[in-house]
Amino acid sequence: MTLPYFLGCPQWQHPSWNARLPAGASPLERYSRVLNCVEGNTTFYATPTREQCRQWRAQVPDDFRFLLKFPRQVSHDQLLAGPRAEVRAFLDIVAPLEDVLGPFLLQLPASFGPEYLGNLWRFVDALPAPLTCAVEVRHRAFFSKGDAERALNRGLRERNIARVCLDSRALFSAAPDSEATRDAQRKKPQVPVHLLPVEAPPVIRYIGHPELESNRRFLAPWVDRVGTWIEQGQRPFVFMHMPEKGDALSIASLWNQLLGERLPQLQPLELDEQKPQMGLF
Repeated sequence: MTLPYFLGCPQWQHPSWNARLPAGASPLERYSRVLNCVEGNTTFYATPTREQCRQWRAQVPDDFRFLLKFPRQVSHDQLLAGPRAEVRAFLDIVAPLEDVLGPFLLQLPASFGPEYLGNLWRFVDALPAPLTCAVEVRHRAFFSKGDAERALNRGLRERNIARVCLDSRALFSAAPDSEATRDAQRKKPQVPVHLLPVEAPPVIRYIGHPELESNRRFLAPWVDRVGTWIEQGQRPFVFMHMPEKGDALSIASLWNQLLGERLPQLQPLELDEQKPQMGLF
């Protein structure tokens, strides 16, 4: 199917999705028949082989997009100050995906404060064209509307780089009454929602409430915002997360349904909404 924007999850396979995705030769191929982008969390934890990247490319259509994360060693351990050879080696490995790469997701830890902004600018300025990235920050100074945030936003605007907007308000409104919710609340940052207008496509990462229907009120402002972007000719990236990873397809479907009420031309996701029946024994 064709969407006028990019919609994805933090992964392309989960056991609970098997009964809901269309038929296909691989989990990625099946996923890409419904959603048209994915967060590359796998590259944050382990670098694939070049052959794996070739296989991934063969399994997705031309309009699919991978938003890969740089390895943890580069973004978190070295705070972007490591040897350039490591970055070049990573880019060489993922080169088979080049025509289906969206911006890299440069997710920076809470320890990456204003004193490291020089590292950030040197890093992104050294990326070979046409590669680019979207930057997600977590240090509190970058949400204080002070000098640090102004310096960050100014540098991103000058380079036409999107500032990733992470919205975890729904997650933190939930009672921590399940292990999945408690784990998500431990791991996900609770930061204000700050948007930075630039010409680059916006990147939104939404972390949902564990009760699906409770997300409607948190998604409503995004329906208006994303709908307006699409009407203006932009093609934003929207990623849907849930505390239970297997619920990501459900919230993606709900989100696209809500957006379809704003944009009637939007097609529903081609998911099998019928849950498999429990066996008698």
